[in-house]
Amino acid sequence: MFLLLPFDSLVVNLLGISLTVLFTLLLVFIIVPAIFGVSFGIRRIYMKTLLKIFRWATLRIERGAKEKNHPLYKPYVNGIIAKEPTSLEEEIKEIRRSGSSKALDTPEFELSDIFYFCRKGIETIMDDEVTKRFSAEELESWNLLSRTNYNFQYISLRLTVLWGLGVLIRYCFLLPLRIALAFTGISLLVVGTTVVGYLPNGRWKEFLSKHVHLMCYRICVRALTAIITYHDQENRPQNGGICVANHTSPIDVIILASDGYYAMVGQIHGGLMGVIQRAVVKACPHVWFERSEVKDRHLVAKRLTEHVQDKSKLPILIFPEGTCINNTSVMMFKKGSFEIGATVYPVAIKYDPQFGDAFWNSSKYGMVTYLLRMMTSWAIVCSVWYLPPMTRQPEEDAVQFANRVKSAIARQGGLVDLLWDGGLKREKVKDTFKEEQQKLYSKTIVGNHEDRSRS
Repeated sequence: MFLLLPFDSLVVNLLGISLTVLFTLLLVFIIVPAIFGVSFGIRRIYMKTLLKIFRWATLRIERGAKEKNHPLYKPYVNGIIAKEPTSLEEEIKEIRRSGSSKALDTPEFELSDIFYFCRKGIETIMDDEVTKRFSAEELESWNLLSRTNYNFQYISLRLTVLWGLGVLIRYCFLLPLRIALAFTGISLLVVGTTVVGYLPNGRWKEFLSKHVHLMCYRICVRALTAIITYHDQENRPQNGGICVANHTSPIDVIILASDGYYAMVGQIHGGLMGVIQRAVVKACPHVWFERSEVKDRHLVAKRLTEHVQDKSKLPILIFPEGTCINNTSVMMFKKGSFEIGATVYPVAIKYDPQFGDAFWNSSKYGMVTYLLRMMTSWAIVCSVWYLPPMTRQPEEDAVQFANRVKSAIARQGGLVDLLWDGGLKREKVKDTFKEEQQKLYSKTIVGNHEDRSRS
């Protein structure tokens, strides 16, 4: 037993030295840069290296498939049906023109009109532009994650070994490091905001609260190896306004909060999330609602209005879609945040799925599974655009204003602008959508009849 003591002492010393070196590296390369908001460029070098490896792996797959006469799967980026942006009236006229001898503007119902609705129904079944927004985007290239490309199969020993090496790096090195960083960031956020919360209100408290939030969110960003490019930072949201952005993932909050200081809006939770909420609200005027209050639209609108009317308070961060979309489109914005008359600061967020898919399919994965997938991805790469502030015009209602903001975000982020409600992820189509199509068809017939009567 006594002969083992020197060996045990050596192991303890080595372990202590290793932990000291690890802590020093974390402090020098992650925590200190997070405090001052600087970067050494290590993550961008890492990203460029990964891109070169991905290109080689994709070319190797394509060459191997060609040698074995194996057809490659190509995802349909723009859908499998070519659709022209035409109106209901124009399409019905085209059908009547090709299959009827009657006048095109006849006010009578024609049996051939049903072909328009049959075709639209079949197109929707074959290429549903809504449902596919709630599933992960398929990549054309392979990023050494077997879950991201259907073409991955055994091609060569070298490619398989590379994939296996990637699994070891992601699960045995990156995952423990990221968990440690996430734990550090969350712990500092809870402790830091709790301590700051005991200070008297004033500039010093606001200064410390802002920098504690920024430091902790930047550490959490590094826990995901997130590489973020911010554009047009002169348009960043100002106090007394509302920041609205498209929604892909819960980490959207961290992405934006690592570059700005926001008041969050949300429902009060239990567990770890509840601990964080209770801590941060002591240092920053966030707007939390009880479960029973969330469905009270008037109460929510009143609380938000009171917040934005105080120009000394932080801008509110809101995701008006109300659910996560797979970052290929922007869906209908809820009108609530556009009714209170505040200046709106639109923000477009676009993720690069080559390095890791940030989309949270909440109907398929729980939060823990989702976070595990995120932390075992190579990196999270995204671009953030701050758009010029927008205000509601005198002739606009809240819905029109929301659609104008949504169109600006979609245009800047290169996303598809859809009018559909993201609530269709879990609900059936509302009767109002069906009635709208019926009204359009009725207007086509009745409108033509009225035109003929006038003439």
